Amino acid sequence: MNLKPVAIITGASRGIGRAVSLSLAAEGFDIAAISRTSDSECMLSLQPEIGERGAQFFPVGLDVARTDLHDEAISNILERYGRIDLLVNNAGIAPIERHDLLDMDEESFDRVMGVNLRGPVFLARRVAKEMIWLNEKVPGYKPAIMFVTSFLSYTSFTHGLDVCVSKAGLSMAALVFADRLSEEGINVYEIRPGLIKTEMATRSKYKFERLITEGLVPQKRWGTPEDVAKAVTSLARGDWSFSSGTIFEVSGGMNIRSI
Repeated sequence: MNLKPVAIITGASRGIGRAVSLSLAAEGFDIAAISRTSDSECMLSLQPEIGERGAQFFPVGLDVARTDLHDEAISNILERYGRIDLLVNNAGIAPIERHDLLDMDEESFDRVMGVNLRGPVFLARRVAKEMIWLNEKVPGYKPAIMFVTSFLSYTSFTHGLDVCVSKAGLSMAALVFADRLSEEGINVYEIRPGLIKTEMATRSKYKFERLITEGLVPQKRWGTPEDVAKAVTSLARGDWSFSSGTIFEVSGGMNIRSI
């Protein structure tokens, strides 16, 4: 069995997932990086960066929406490392084309829900069962599960109903998992990013930059993937071990309500 703690990060090849993988590697975690393809250019370039931080790297090709493939992926990770200490459910997509909700495409809606909600929920369930078993076998074991949601879990966006609904559902899933798994010694957290400068968000770059200027983000800047990674790493380190079920906003104050 691996002596170091092991973190699974979904959507690890770019953006928030990549920053989280690098930060956790520097913190002392070995990394199981999940992406739709394990041999993409982004994944291949991630491996040496993880190694530079003194961590092992195990790439896993998995579309998280394919719940029928979860068992194989988790079995492969356990075969490699023998343990799973942390799951960061980060993978998420937006529709290829954004339409007004009255013109929403059913196939696109189902795809977004599969990746953003259904897949993460069933992956967390699968990993939680392993964590419960490992809790009795690994000395000093402190498992945790994190769900990366979005400010869209509580913000209306008429051209993004699918994303809003999926992230709102994932937010509730985090709460319910925290409720159920507390008795098992597994902490569960929700990480709620705001406007983070990733490839997905910059599709609407000029609109969001205008909104930031107009005050949507009180701290008046884009967030970065590294901002989110800092929050994940602090939680993974155990800095907030008595805070299971908590929502950690990484949004520059977008959650502030003022009059």
